[in-house]
Amino acid sequence: MRKEELLVNLSKSFAIHVIQVCSQMRERHKELVIINQLLRSGTSIGANIHEGNYASSRMNFINKFQIALKECYETEYWLDIFKETEYLFLEEYDALSQECSKIRNKLVHSITTAKSNV
Repeated sequence: MRKEELLVNLSKSFAIHVIQVCSQMRERHKELVIINQLLRSGTSIGANIHEGNYASSRMNFINKFQIALKECYETEYWLDIFKETEYLFLEEYDALSQECSKIRNKLVHSITTAKSNV
C-alpha cells in the first residue's frame, strides 16, 4: 500500500470513529454546537488529505496537507476539552487521541518530504 493510500485510509477510519463518538456524545449531552466543532475538524482532516492527493501542483499538495495538519491540531484541542469536561470517556479519548497523533505524525513527515522535493 502506498503512503498516500495509508494516510487516506487512516484519516477515513478516524473520521468514521469521530462521527460515531460525536453521535454517542449527543445522546449523553445536548450541547450540539460544541460537539459539532469536533465533528467538523475531525472529518476535515481526511477530506483535505484526499483532496491533496489530487492536487494540481506540488505546492497545492503541500497546502492541502498543511490544512489537514491544522485540523489535526484543532481536533486534538477539542479532544482535550472533551476529556477534561468528561464528555468523553477515557477509553474514547485515548483511542481517538492515538489515531489523531498517528495521522499528525504522518502528515508532518509527508509535508517535510514534499517541501524538500520542491
